[in-house]
Amino acid sequence: MSVQRFLKQRAVNVTVGGNYSLANWYDHSGKLRQFACRTSRVSPFRMIIDVPVIGRVGDHISSYFSEFGKLEGHISDTLPGGFLLELSVTRAMRERLSNQLTWLERKMLDPQIKDSREQARIVPACPHSTLTLADGSMHTCFVIDMSISGAAVSADVQPEIGTPLAVGGCVGRVVRHRPDGFAVKFAELQNRSELEWRIARAPQRNAAVNARVERLATSSELPAPPVAIPPAVSGTDDAFVLDA
Repeated sequence: MSVQRFLKQRAVNVTVGGNYSLANWYDHSGKLRQFACRTSRVSPFRMIIDVPVIGRVGDHISSYFSEFGKLEGHISDTLPGGFLLELSVTRAMRERLSNQLTWLERKMLDPQIKDSREQARIVPACPHSTLTLADGSMHTCFVIDMSISGAAVSADVQPEIGTPLAVGGCVGRVVRHRPDGFAVKFAELQNRSELEWRIARAPQRNAAVNARVERLATSSELPAPPVAIPPAVSGTDDAFVLDA
């Protein structure tokens, strides 16, 4: 199915974080690489996912989402920064997914239902950004979440702990590795009102940012303690019948 056709179907525009793996993408130890991802539109049959590494139409995908659990499928179409995943699940799993979508839709409509983690961590509206390393190289990345003091990032590179870099226009160091990426501690606290703009800056070479990363690379400052990322919450409710 195409993305355009799916956009005309009954589905829920919902943001749920997770991770996924692509066939034939392995890490240095021979295990399948995991990347962070986030849904933008979901039905019990397919979903659009924002990702750092897109893959190709037909590629098998193994994924895990905080609200839905483990989901398997294949890519049926791609779009800038994401793909359409056709789900390969049982009828019972589709029914459970329908229940969860109903609960999530009600949660979005009810301002009284909030996750406590939202007070500290911010999920950017645009998850795509750019990493700038001390050698001037640039890599596209996916911002899992962020705060005024740091960000969790997923990319096709995995810098060593202590590596200085910039996420968009925010300079800092890698302080912790995650199964699906790594955490960056900013060199200085950011302005909350400007944070999303600074993180999602357009991917272009910026002499000022490069110079700050280079200075941090030559400094003796040690990495700060890891940034804690609280677990997600989930729930279910009555069925939500959607079209295939």
